[in-house]
Amino acid sequence: MFKRIIKRDGKIVKFDPEKIANAIAKAGLVTEEFKFDRAKAIADKVLKRAEETIKERTPHVEQIQDIVEDVLMESSFKKTAKEYIQYRQERSRRREAKSDLMTIYKTISHADASEDSDVKRSNANVDGNSAMGKMLQFGAEGSKVFAKTLLLRPDIAAAHDNGDIHIHDLDFYATGTLTCCQSDPFVLFEKGFNTGHGHLRTPNSISSYGALAAILLQANQNEQHGGQSIPNFDYAMAPGVDKSFRKALKRNLDKYNKFTGKKLELDVKDSYKYGDDDKLEKAKWPKTIVQSSNEDVERETMQAMEGFVHNLNTMHSRAGAQVPFTSINFGTDTTPSGRLVSKCLLQATENGLGKGETPIFPISIFKVKSGVNYEPDDPNYDLFKKSMEVSAKRLFPNFCFVDAPYNLKYYKKGDYRTEIATMGCRTRVFASVFPESDGIVTGRGNLSFTTVNLVRIGIKHGICLGERKEADWEGFYRELDEKMDLVKDELLERFEFQANQHVRNFPFLMGQGNWFGSEKLGMNDTLRDVIKHGTLSIGFIGLAETLVAMTGKHHGEDEDSRELGLDIVTHMREKCDEYCKKYKLNFSLLATPAEGIAGRFTKMDRKEYGKIKGVTDREFYTNSFHVPVYFPISAFDKIDIEAPYHNLCNAGHITYIELDGDPSQNIAAFEAVIRKMHDAGIGYGSVNHPVDRDPICGFSGIITGERCPHCGRLEGDVPFEKICNCAKGN
Repeated sequence: MFKRIIKRDGKIVKFDPEKIANAIAKAGLVTEEFKFDRAKAIADKVLKRAEETIKERTPHVEQIQDIVEDVLMESSFKKTAKEYIQYRQERSRRREAKSDLMTIYKTISHADASEDSDVKRSNANVDGNSAMGKMLQFGAEGSKVFAKTLLLRPDIAAAHDNGDIHIHDLDFYATGTLTCCQSDPFVLFEKGFNTGHGHLRTPNSISSYGALAAILLQANQNEQHGGQSIPNFDYAMAPGVDKSFRKALKRNLDKYNKFTGKKLELDVKDSYKYGDDDKLEKAKWPKTIVQSSNEDVERETMQAMEGFVHNLNTMHSRAGAQVPFTSINFGTDTTPSGRLVSKCLLQATENGLGKGETPIFPISIFKVKSGVNYEPDDPNYDLFKKSMEVSAKRLFPNFCFVDAPYNLKYYKKGDYRTEIATMGCRTRVFASVFPESDGIVTGRGNLSFTTVNLVRIGIKHGICLGERKEADWEGFYRELDEKMDLVKDELLERFEFQANQHVRNFPFLMGQGNWFGSEKLGMNDTLRDVIKHGTLSIGFIGLAETLVAMTGKHHGEDEDSRELGLDIVTHMREKCDEYCKKYKLNFSLLATPAEGIAGRFTKMDRKEYGKIKGVTDREFYTNSFHVPVYFPISAFDKIDIEAPYHNLCNAGHITYIELDGDPSQNIAAFEAVIRKMHDAGIGYGSVNHPVDRDPICGFSGIITGERCPHCGRLEGDVPFEKICNCAKGN
């Protein structure tokens, strides 16, 4: 009989044969095939074989467990054998997860965020070097292990770990949070709102509107793991302009009366608005009073928009380690008040931050609509022109096209809830299987999304490995369906977890009525009846590399591959539509951005299949359905190729166009690109270009050499700052 045994951690402890019998008994108890007496007999057989076959005086625990498996498999207790094997594998997986977690913790603790560490660079919105940033990362990585070990189905967890799929925001899985929300300030401002630390009353000036808009985005960010959006920013801020105008009017009338001795009065029953010239003329006040009031409110609105932009680039969320990931949509309110908000917002974006820095947040999105701002005789055409001038200098705004057929079908003139809006770098929510939320953007968002490694399926069934002369399309689609079904199951499991959370778990998002229908719930109600209005999204990455793996050419260089690419994405969209009908939930297809996931997949596939030209030979797979950025192609051709995918990817999409040089010197070319996007049916587009900054003098623009064109200094020890296109998710 052995006296000692080596544990997995290398420790040598006293050998206890009773533990073998107990482990076998537990398995037998689960399957109900036998009880402890039989387990003791099986354990005796295990011990006898161990003494006969193990030559070492001190065996390893794995050697003993291998013999237990063999003895059980040889017996008639096949169910118990399977249960024991699965239990052993699960324990092994948990130990490995714990070991991996310790390695990750070491990386967080010692590595610098600038180093090549996926963990440290997993969220560009978090300062991975700050104390709180590290604390968040410790919690995030531990939460991922917990979710994979105890919450996820083992085959789903394995698919994520081996790179077949990627479960986004896995660190928030156990919290039950939703991804993002398109907040309507009208709802929150009507009666004021509570952030959990005090009640904020209804704002009564544009300054307060701007401040509270930033606060509501921050408060919502603390209860969700994704981006925060205001889909109707100009509409929502316009009442604040009018309130400030009435205050200015009252103030200037009082000054006039005091100076002249007259008694002109402001009729409290008349709701005077900024720019309401007809009503103001009827009042027969001196023009200087109205002019001064206009100037006052214009100055206050400008300050409010500057404060809003500065706040969103400096205020903290999630324990102070990151700024809220925010986006705002605007440009279609044609009232004087709404137009003033858009004008000042654009100017604040152009001005930049305190030292001229380009503001990354909020991601501003100009909504383009024929009849509103697209044609020269449209009421907001001047704002459209200004938006392009600002974007040519500051990278933002991006452009969202209401006229795209799949957006236009929901549009109702005068109803901002039916104007398409975008969250973050591409996410959208619009259609719904529920009539009450179908075509409504406000109060809705994405629940969760998971991405399929499309490239790996292409490698396995394509010609790139030299194992076949023609692509195995039947095998490709069969495996794609399997992976999509797996992701569907994972999204449904996560939905059930989210649906069983309570309003009290989300006191702002749900408790303040921010989410669609949540105003009808009590604090102890669960969320199923309202989160059903959100979307469950299946994403894909690297269509270009997938096509190269399958056929040898991507869709930017070959007509046949172009058709095949559309076939693949159409198939995925049709599967999502089938899930919608079957499960009565809003499944949708996402054109996943590159970011960190494309690098993760590439590293894993290169390790498995080697460096494959045009497939795994770069650091990242190409963003969603995009034509590769390295491929030489005209802007218009790129738009034509990518436009059909926007209709298919109803959970989110974007097309980027890269311009060299300084586009602010050629606005006509910039406008030609935006108009081409509009006419081609693009849903959401952006123009990327280099933006440099001298941190000494604050110059922002194109710096072509080693000398700042503004102050003339040489770069020297203080380098010029480069804002790369990856800041926009490209």
